[in-house]
Amino acid sequence: MKKTTQLLLYIPYIICLCACKKDFLDRKPDDQMTELQVFSDYEKVNKLVTDLYGDLHSRSRGLAFLQNFSLSSITDECRGSTVENGESRTFNTGGWNPSSQPGGGYKWADIYSTIRVANLILTGVRTYHTPDNPLNTGDLNSRLGETYFLRAYYHYLAARLYGEIPYIDYLIDPNGNMNIKQNTFHEVVEKICSDCDSAIALLPVSQPDAQFARAEKGTALALKAIVRWMAATPLYNGGTLPNDTRIGKTSYTTRDDKRWQAARDAAKAVLDLKMDNGQPRYTLYANYGLTDFVSGSNNKVYTRLYQMYYDFTAFKTEAIFMNMNDKYEAWQGDNYPPSEGGGSRQQPVQEQVDEYEYISPNGYGYPVYDPRAVTDGYDDANPYEGIKRDPRFYRDVIYHGATFRSSVKNTATGSDKIGATNATTTGYFLRKFYREDYRPGNGVSFQIHFPLIRLPEIMLIYAEALNETGGSADDIMTMLNTIRQRSFMVPVPPEIKGDKVKTNEYIQRERRIELFYENKRWFTSRLYLEPSSTTELNKEQAWQSAGGDNDTRSQHVWPYPRCQRMVNGMKPVEDPNGKIVVGGKTYSMQRFYVAAWVFVSPTHYFFPIMQDELVKDLLLQQNPGW
Repeated sequence: MKKTTQLLLYIPYIICLCACKKDFLDRKPDDQMTELQVFSDYEKVNKLVTDLYGDLHSRSRGLAFLQNFSLSSITDECRGSTVENGESRTFNTGGWNPSSQPGGGYKWADIYSTIRVANLILTGVRTYHTPDNPLNTGDLNSRLGETYFLRAYYHYLAARLYGEIPYIDYLIDPNGNMNIKQNTFHEVVEKICSDCDSAIALLPVSQPDAQFARAEKGTALALKAIVRWMAATPLYNGGTLPNDTRIGKTSYTTRDDKRWQAARDAAKAVLDLKMDNGQPRYTLYANYGLTDFVSGSNNKVYTRLYQMYYDFTAFKTEAIFMNMNDKYEAWQGDNYPPSEGGGSRQQPVQEQVDEYEYISPNGYGYPVYDPRAVTDGYDDANPYEGIKRDPRFYRDVIYHGATFRSSVKNTATGSDKIGATNATTTGYFLRKFYREDYRPGNGVSFQIHFPLIRLPEIMLIYAEALNETGGSADDIMTMLNTIRQRSFMVPVPPEIKGDKVKTNEYIQRERRIELFYENKRWFTSRLYLEPSSTTELNKEQAWQSAGGDNDTRSQHVWPYPRCQRMVNGMKPVEDPNGKIVVGGKTYSMQRFYVAAWVFVSPTHYFFPIMQDELVKDLLLQQNPGW
């Protein structure tokens, strides 16, 4: 690359560099600077690194990953509405392919354009010997560490969606050979970890307040733990993907316990990270206590559980990596119940609701589908307040009879009725992340900061890795119960201690509840090969054989199969003997079938590489089934 290469001053010039097959020297003469001028100035380099973070808003957005819907709406967490051309339902009905996919900003070309920027920064700083910040020695090393981390993170985003990808850790000559092979997933993991190690060597344990939310040592350590965990899960470690055509197939079908050991050690490194004063760098948010409740929630929503997504104390101590200013308050209006002026864009489904445990009279938590549930007092006709459920349920979900903003919600009649205009189709409304002092048009404004990596995710990886490697049962119980205790949830039952299978069930359920609506479920269901597992397929067959119509099946056979091929709901039915009183009427709840979804194995385990990318790079191999 010639030193006379022309660059624009801010991010537009970087974007221009990302069209690899175009001559980025062909520019208008206005507002140009040479590479030497850019990389000889710390502040200009600092601006480039800052812009790398800005790309998170499209590459790794949180509350609206698919531009208008989160990834929850294409999993068994939520159902998306038909607004915005029913973007999520296009995925659910199998209407996407290598030539057409809803949404943008998160796809192959988008991610690699950002990776090219990271490579340009690292190359430019080395080539032109960028000076340090004259006002604060060491800042340049921090920016370089952040760039190494972000290069790793953006490759991680691509690998989550596509599996096998090229790891590009050098600046590609746009006039050179553009045919680049994919790496196997395990090769990608090693390269991500290598970049993270480079970042760790340069980053501080904690960023100063002026650099809040930038990557630090723990951020890179956490990414290592996550990719090591992914590499240890069945999709890449001992499982069988139907009709597998992946390049690294032979390295995926044999289980290697060393992968679980690597995940264990990587997670432990995050948990053990200390500040200079010897205190843990990351701790669970624990402000507010047992007597503090959100106003207008009928003492159902603990203030702690609500504030952990708004209090900066939580961001500083628990949120390992953040997407700052992910959404503004208007997002809430899109998802509020119609009675609150909202459009109910994403609605929790019964599959997710069933995962919130009940609190047994013996002081421990059990799933509502456990054989002992009815004996303990669980009644599926009165499932929300007839018995205490995990406190996170009341924080996450609005149900028939729930008090939201001092108003009891009614899904049987009125504007919130199931099937009414802009209302729920599942019997539930979303509540997680809501600030309940906001209502469309009331003048309240705020920003929602979305956690991309939180401490509980790392704790769960550690607990699972211990369970898979024969680690201390006491340590596993401590990890699980510490997460639960923070949420005012009772411990796991002591009888599961030492039972690997039962312990894993609690770990997976805890992951599903703690990380609900945080864009994790789409990937987790696939990492564990749930849609094509014998257990889930047998459940699906039993469900199909359980009655003459879908509503009957829905009512008689649950928990539902995790095959990603249907969603169910819960509706209020007037019943003189019902125990739920709303609007002066008594109701019992009844399960009902909502919709069929399409999941084809192996096709829908990965996103397809877009056809135009396959044309550009002839060495790329399309994902299985596409």
